[in-house]
Amino acid sequence: MLYKADIHIHTVLSPCGDLYMSPSNIVEAALKKSLNIIGITDHNSTLNVEVTSKIAKKYNILVLYGAEVTTREEVHCLCFMPSLIRLSEFQKYIDNNIRKIPNDIKRLGYQLVVDENEQILDEIPHSLLAATNLSINQLRNDVADFDGIFIPAHINRSANSIDSQLGFMPDDLNPDAIELYKYSDTQEFLKKNQQLANLKIFQSSDAHFINDIASAYTNIEIEELSFDAFKKALCDKK
Repeated sequence: MLYKADIHIHTVLSPCGDLYMSPSNIVEAALKKSLNIIGITDHNSTLNVEVTSKIAKKYNILVLYGAEVTTREEVHCLCFMPSLIRLSEFQKYIDNNIRKIPNDIKRLGYQLVVDENEQILDEIPHSLLAATNLSINQLRNDVADFDGIFIPAHINRSANSIDSQLGFMPDDLNPDAIELYKYSDTQEFLKKNQQLANLKIFQSSDAHFINDIASAYTNIEIEELSFDAFKKALCDKK
């Protein structure tokens, strides 16, 4: 079946995310926009993923368990885990590798962990916008060891992308897919980057505000609404 997916959405945990981006509000917006799959990808943290998934399951929306991890090259990468157990392990992995710089709330914003009733459970003290000490290749290999999915984010954006930070796609990176900046023309991009034509391509909202959810999305044909089916579709040569 064909499903509508926006795999790059931030919650109130991301300091640049609007305080209206609670898990319940995100799911409500996803319903209104007829999304079947959403990726919760806060900066360098997974702590609002489980609650979002719990709410979304009531409405048969698949939540991809993820984070937008910043490599030491300052490249943003979407990383998705196959289970909550692996997600918890991945959170420890991020915590062990992120540079612990105190968050400046006035300049950067709040970083809130919340429950399904929008009650604040925790506030992360270190800046989630900081880079990790992981190279992009190391992150890619480690995500594979977690049985996860690795997708470099908005690769042709002018900041925090493979294009802006590296200038080229490493030959040995082998991502599971790539995400183009949401304002890109896919066909024009492929004309200039024919070497990437064999990769699966996503466009997503990178939403930090409710109204931005599904402002860009991807239709994906998968057998069922599950992580395994989603991952299998990325491996399909069609």
